[in-house]
Amino acid sequence: METFDFLMQGFAVALAPESIMFAVIGAILGTLIGALPGLGPANGVAILIPLAFSLGLSPTSSLILLTSVYAGAMYGGRISSILLNIPGDEPAMMTCIDGYPMALKGKAAEALAISAIASFIGSFIATIGLVILAPILAKFALKFGPSEYFALFALAFATLGGITGKNQFKTLMAAALGLMIASVGIDISSGVQRYTYNTLELFEGVDFIIAIVGLFAISELLFFIEKHAGDGLKKVAINKLKLTMGDIIKVLPTSLRGALLGFVSGVLPGAGASLGSFISYTLEKKIIGDKGEFGKGDTRGVAAPEAGNNGAASGALVPMLTLGVPGSGTTAVLLAMLISLNVTPGPMLFTQNADLVWGVIAALFVGNLVLLLLNIPMIGIFVKLLSIPPKFLMPIVTLVASVGIYSVSHSALDLYFMVGFGVIGYILRKVDVPLVPVILGMLLGPEMEKSLRHALVLSDGDWSVLLNSGLSIGLWTVAILGLVLPIIVGPIVRAKMSKSKTATSS
Repeated sequence: METFDFLMQGFAVALAPESIMFAVIGAILGTLIGALPGLGPANGVAILIPLAFSLGLSPTSSLILLTSVYAGAMYGGRISSILLNIPGDEPAMMTCIDGYPMALKGKAAEALAISAIASFIGSFIATIGLVILAPILAKFALKFGPSEYFALFALAFATLGGITGKNQFKTLMAAALGLMIASVGIDISSGVQRYTYNTLELFEGVDFIIAIVGLFAISELLFFIEKHAGDGLKKVAINKLKLTMGDIIKVLPTSLRGALLGFVSGVLPGAGASLGSFISYTLEKKIIGDKGEFGKGDTRGVAAPEAGNNGAASGALVPMLTLGVPGSGTTAVLLAMLISLNVTPGPMLFTQNADLVWGVIAALFVGNLVLLLLNIPMIGIFVKLLSIPPKFLMPIVTLVASVGIYSVSHSALDLYFMVGFGVIGYILRKVDVPLVPVILGMLLGPEMEKSLRHALVLSDGDWSVLLNSGLSIGLWTVAILGLVLPIIVGPIVRAKMSKSKTATSS
């Protein structure tokens, strides 16, 4: 009952005219960003963070705007998957399997509509799960001491690669780089300068907002220059929508199953939307069996991965809000936004910032309804963006990012840092080193160090304090499993995903 009362208070915040405006703007921008191949939700949120700062938005308005962008980008990823056979981001890869064959059969509009409905169901069910699970997990997290928090942070880094990660070693190397960058600045305990080289701007450390924009937005610009300079992408023509109630009822059980599987995948550290999309599609294919036409344009093959990846997107907010540990790359960027606004995610967030957290959760319900209402009638407008040549589009993206960064600090040095991180991000991506672990290392590094020092101070330097409770031992056990399992299971899962994609493409 208490949760319901808090949610009603959240709706009072989410239904305010200003909140609805930011939800609509975020939904539209997110869908546009998600439709562009390669950008994805993490880049979209990273690009718009400086804009939120420069406009002087409140923490609630900023988070409503950016979570709406997040949700919109997850919706938008299906557009290029269906029309171009090019995933807007990695979780949308499974949508290509049946979405593109539907488009080739002249059913592009139906595929887009079905995917929008499945995305809505996935997000809606997962948001209900967020309402139920988040307060419970937050109360449980109040039992955490410094040893348990250090183990939790170790768990976050150990599971970064996830089941579908490409290379666990590169993932850990990227996390180590992030932790190294996090150590720059004045030591909060001793007051000693670390790696500042007497540069005043580095005394407070490296601003992770600058790092995020550089690593994601600027590196993406460099990739566009290298690979896509020139014309826009040719897409399949959109037919007149001929969707019946029978078509919707047919995919309803599929969407519900996908939503539940996706939510569980999102809550699990390191699993994320890619796994949610994959297991939702795989399970549905096994359930339907020979009765379906999976790989040839089955509507359930479109609904399953879309419900799965959108369910995982909302599920990933659970560990971020309750534990301060992001469940996905995009929630890592959102975590940086919260920290920059002096809002500390974790179990105390639900008591100290109840209006903010419940307002954002309620805004997710509103934003998903807005996305459903926008995505079906405005499909034609969204897909036209795919025809814009990158040589015109990417400079606009870069301009928004640069102006936003400069308006926050009015420091030209920050722009140089942004470009520098962009070059670093470009090099890392060229050698297949993921960027999200770098950001996560920068975000969690200071808190991880603080927890370790606190635990050692309380135990008078006895390192066994890190294993002094059943909870911490359990977290360390899961961390070790999270580090080892991807090495064993990962190649099998990736082979199956690749086999499914190759078989249907041919």
